[in-house]
Amino acid sequence: MEQEERWKEQEVNYAGVVGKNVEIVSRNPKNYFQAISDIENCETVTIDGKLFIPETNKPLPLVVVVPGSLGVGPNHKAHTETLVSEGYAVFLLDPFGARSIESTVENQTQYSFAASAYDLLVTYQTLSQHPLIDAERIAAQGHSRGGSAVLMASMRNFADPIIGSESGFAAIYSVYPWCGHQFKNSQTGDTQVRVIVGEIDNWVSIKQIETQIQAINVNHGKATMRIVDGAHHSFDRYEPVHHMSEARVAPEAPILFLEDSGAMIDPETKQPNADLVDYDIFVHAMKQGYGRLGADIGGIGDQPEIFKKDMLGFYSQCLNLKEAQSE
Repeated sequence: MEQEERWKEQEVNYAGVVGKNVEIVSRNPKNYFQAISDIENCETVTIDGKLFIPETNKPLPLVVVVPGSLGVGPNHKAHTETLVSEGYAVFLLDPFGARSIESTVENQTQYSFAASAYDLLVTYQTLSQHPLIDAERIAAQGHSRGGSAVLMASMRNFADPIIGSESGFAAIYSVYPWCGHQFKNSQTGDTQVRVIVGEIDNWVSIKQIETQIQAINVNHGKATMRIVDGAHHSFDRYEPVHHMSEARVAPEAPILFLEDSGAMIDPETKQPNADLVDYDIFVHAMKQGYGRLGADIGGIGDQPEIFKKDMLGFYSQCLNLKEAQSE
């Protein structure tokens, strides 16, 4: 089968708006500790995406859309088109292309989860400077691995040392995220967080997500969660549910907690260790018997429309597009 050309090489027009390529200078930290404490010594990588800005004479709210382990797919493009049609500015990020990665379904350690979250913060920094983007109304929407990234980027523990305490996303829409990494002290400040996940998702753990939502709210954050009845992973896709036998998942593995420094708590010694990386934790989970092969993906019936309605409702509440257009 012929490989699809990279996202940045495609010519795309959504609702009469032509997508323009934007490059983002990011880094490849090995873990959260390095991202927070030693980012200048991390390898540089220039990632990219397409920015869609409806015709306007005043700054618009922006939604940054981040794909999951399969890279930029038809559902992410469809959501981008929907949001552009509604009048939002949208940036669909491709974190894989510049890293020469096609998929992380079989191996999530090709680059770190910390790098995924760092990508979001430097994307925020770059796009908040655009004259037609309202820096106070920037949201991030991530799917699966991207859902993990946007949640981590919302954590003040992680964001403050990188972009400063006065900057950050106004809203986070985290779509069926893996929540296996969590700060012990989960602080999201004023950011409004919403998670949506399928009831029978067998890629990620609903219990882990619930723990993360509870931790945010206990720390005076603003987080809500919706579980969609009878829905699988990627239920927002207009495609039949099917099994991906190559997927490597461990939804029942214990949560790996992080100190405010970003250091991972060693699951064996229970002490923070700044040298631990994702691979170490995944190997430990496999040895404990939590890993397995195979998981399901796809939407059933009106599930993609349920998702679309929830997505638009969240942004209507958080980004106040009509107010921005009338100012």
